[in-house]
Amino acid sequence: MKQKSKTFGRFDMIVYFLKGSTRFFVISVLSSFLLSILQMITPRIVSVTVDSIIGNRPPEYPKIVSMLGGTQFLRENIWVIALISAAVGIVTTAFRYLSSFYNSKGAESLIKNIRDLLFKKVLHLPLAWHMENRTGDIIQRCTTDTETIRSFIADQLTRLLNILILIAVSLFCVFSIHARLALLTLLTIPIVVSYSYIFYKRSSKLFTECDESEGVLSSIAQENLTGSRVVKAFGQEAYEKEKFEKQNDDYTSKWMHLCRLLAVYWGTTDFVAGAQIMLVLVLGTVACINGSLTPGNLISFISYNTMLIWPVRQLGRMISDMSKAGVAVDRIRYIMNSREELDTGAKKAFSAGDIEFKNVSFSYGSCKVLDNISFKLKRGQVLGIVGATGSGKTTIMLLLTRLCTAQSGTITINGTDINDIELGELRKNIGTVMQEPFLFSGTLAENIAITEKEPDPEKIKAVSAVACLEKTVEGFKEKYETIVGERGITLSGGQKQRTAIARMLMLNSPVMVLDDSLSAVDTETDSKIRANLSDSFGGATVFLISHRLTSLMKADTVIVLSDGKITESGSPDSLLEQNGQFAEIYRMQMTLPEELKQIQHVKSDTEVKITDEK
Repeated sequence: MKQKSKTFGRFDMIVYFLKGSTRFFVISVLSSFLLSILQMITPRIVSVTVDSIIGNRPPEYPKIVSMLGGTQFLRENIWVIALISAAVGIVTTAFRYLSSFYNSKGAESLIKNIRDLLFKKVLHLPLAWHMENRTGDIIQRCTTDTETIRSFIADQLTRLLNILILIAVSLFCVFSIHARLALLTLLTIPIVVSYSYIFYKRSSKLFTECDESEGVLSSIAQENLTGSRVVKAFGQEAYEKEKFEKQNDDYTSKWMHLCRLLAVYWGTTDFVAGAQIMLVLVLGTVACINGSLTPGNLISFISYNTMLIWPVRQLGRMISDMSKAGVAVDRIRYIMNSREELDTGAKKAFSAGDIEFKNVSFSYGSCKVLDNISFKLKRGQVLGIVGATGSGKTTIMLLLTRLCTAQSGTITINGTDINDIELGELRKNIGTVMQEPFLFSGTLAENIAITEKEPDPEKIKAVSAVACLEKTVEGFKEKYETIVGERGITLSGGQKQRTAIARMLMLNSPVMVLDDSLSAVDTETDSKIRANLSDSFGGATVFLISHRLTSLMKADTVIVLSDGKITESGSPDSLLEQNGQFAEIYRMQMTLPEELKQIQHVKSDTEVKITDEK
């Protein structure tokens, strides 16, 4: 059964994100529409006042003037016109407030919705997707790109109706005043729109390059902030500083190139707008001298022309900004259109039992990691897995928990294909301790009880005791309320591993996977933890992955992996008797401490000899 996932086009995704905030933008647009209509009234009031109230020309709107008491009354009571203008101004201000308020409310609702949906989407994407994409780039898409979309919709797209209304009404008004002069204002529109479209085509590629460069820069910063301990330990500050500055220079140079293009674009826009206003003023003055245009109508014409030139420029800006917004939309669409980690099949409940891998193969790209492996582990048994780096040990854990999917073969638990088990149920019943434990920047208790909605302090202490963490915690001033820092930076490697084991034990899962999770603890602590696990969780089925063979000596079965194949399988004792790869590794590890002692002894003798010679 194929996974079904909605595929978004640009428009579809915008509509999807707008759910919940559409009503705010609708109110804003309606308010903006009424605002545009009201803005057209004031110039006509000025025109009638100059020509018919102050001057002696017959009024253009005699019925309205008559309703207000006639020209003579208005001439003697000019305050009436001032009052009407003030009333129009107050109502205009009210609609401008409503438009701005609901536009801002819609914008904040929109960006919250985008962030929520993106975060939810990222959480449900498979491990393989996260391995292919840089964390810094994902963060950049979820922050800078979302802000770009919010800004475009709130500042440009929602004002499109207002812009079109202003253009249409302004053109109607200027043509009704002076048709030949209005042709000059009309000529501006195709010029601005044409070179805005040209700019849009040229800038799209540059905006893409800038966004991608910023993503790389964010990744470098994120890696250095989270890996500061490694950077300092290896004295790589100068190297990392140089790498960051090189990428920052690349990012800056791309933006400078884009800014030069933006400067040319906006400079050209201002020049065209300024030239048009100047020509209107000059030609309008000439028309007044010739008598084809009244002073009041000229003032009104200039006002409408000013109202026209702003939306025309905004229309041009909207077209040019579409390139930047389009890049941001496509970068977010990449996340939204990525295939989620979905359940398939019957979604059966988890039932503990024997676990069997049958003819399982898996590859990372063209690199084959597991090649047709098969083994069976009975319920309650311990399976030890050993092999060289890259032999596929961790991949077995990833396949069992469906963090990766086998490309061929089947994995069953109690006879049920794991692909038919509901994913949440599967992972809840398989407790895992990763090779590199990840701790969140909260308290020790929060990290241990991360799976619990209402943590039980006694249970936290109990699992900590099994993981040999209790005595360590007692040495902390804040005990279990100790802040572990980002990624558990305040803890040692062994303390982090034991915390991760305690966290896994909180689930009390019938299946446990420990992926080289005791590599950072000493042999004595390793032995204690294994004994505690056996005493407290002896009924669990355990996958024990380890390079340290002493950790595997009490396993029921051990498999040895080499080049993706199982080369040896059996009990630890039987494998030692076979005198194969397992036995060879065992002898090497058992004799290594003595060899180290000999090396240390030679080193001490040499140091003494050098001291005597001095």
